[in-house]
Amino acid sequence: MKKLLSLLIAAVLVLTCFAGCGEEKPTLKVYNAGEYMDMNLKSKFEKEYNCSIIYETFDSNETMYTKIQSGESYDILIPSDYMVERLIKEDYLQPIDKSLITNMDAVIPDILGKDYDPEGEYTVPYFWGSVGILYDTTVVDEADVKEGWDLLLNEKYSDEIYMYDSERDSFMIALKALGYSMNTDNPDELNAAYEWLINQKAKVNPVYVGDEVIDNMISGNKAIAIVYSGDASYIMTENPDLNYTMPDQGTNIWYDSMVITKNCQNTDLAHKFIDFMLREENALSNTEVVGYSSSVKSVFETMQKDVYAGIGAYVPRTDYEKDEVFRYQSPETKKLCAELWTKVKSK
Repeated sequence: MKKLLSLLIAAVLVLTCFAGCGEEKPTLKVYNAGEYMDMNLKSKFEKEYNCSIIYETFDSNETMYTKIQSGESYDILIPSDYMVERLIKEDYLQPIDKSLITNMDAVIPDILGKDYDPEGEYTVPYFWGSVGILYDTTVVDEADVKEGWDLLLNEKYSDEIYMYDSERDSFMIALKALGYSMNTDNPDELNAAYEWLINQKAKVNPVYVGDEVIDNMISGNKAIAIVYSGDASYIMTENPDLNYTMPDQGTNIWYDSMVITKNCQNTDLAHKFIDFMLREENALSNTEVVGYSSSVKSVFETMQKDVYAGIGAYVPRTDYEKDEVFRYQSPETKKLCAELWTKVKSK
């Protein structure tokens, strides 16, 4: 009898195991920029909500857009301002139910309601920052730094400059150096910016790079680099000889946001993910690891007093009239810029 009872218990346990193994956890598919999240948060979210995250990364907003346009499906995207505007115009996104975002009040009020999503219907801020010049104070003369973007034409620093391998950022620099808006649709101004970039290549032989700029500047391999402010913050903690400047001619102040796609397969879990990322302890962990300016007010203020105390790159410039946010480009402008950028890179 005992043997029979033992066999019955064993059979029940086996059936229970098979039943449990057959249960599929809910899945959330997230598409984010590379090196742009504390991956411990992925595991923490999966454990807290008994789910799985499929996490993929892109190297540019344009790469992300191409993949979405090709039919690839994601639940959460983390694009930049101008790409958000494009995705809204082309009906790729769904509104976010802010009643489900319990931590929304924690967000810095001043970074809400920007032109790419004026009513805040589709976006929740993730990180924000600027584009500027990181330079070695032991090599670069402070008087030269006052030249702003024209520092990048100074032949004294030939072969010492990293440019960011980005079409929009590179044209932004040239347009601002020339006194134009970085959102211009004027072909003459865009062609003038192209000539500025060609002139730069001839005079100082810049090297176009991506994320490898981080390790290279920490190691002191060149004296000057165009970087995003969050990368600058991290690099400066590793190499105290470096400083960061936002030129007086103006620069790009950018905002990256969490958005939910129109074809999201689990909108409830997507909202939970956004709310989770705004939770103070998670936002703090994220900004400490990544280095970019948090959208959560208490975390943003804490980091200025703690990890990034004295590092100005962590605090983006606000209310400066010459700074701009990238806007959606018309198809004609996109086509012209792409053609000119191809010519710049091929020279």
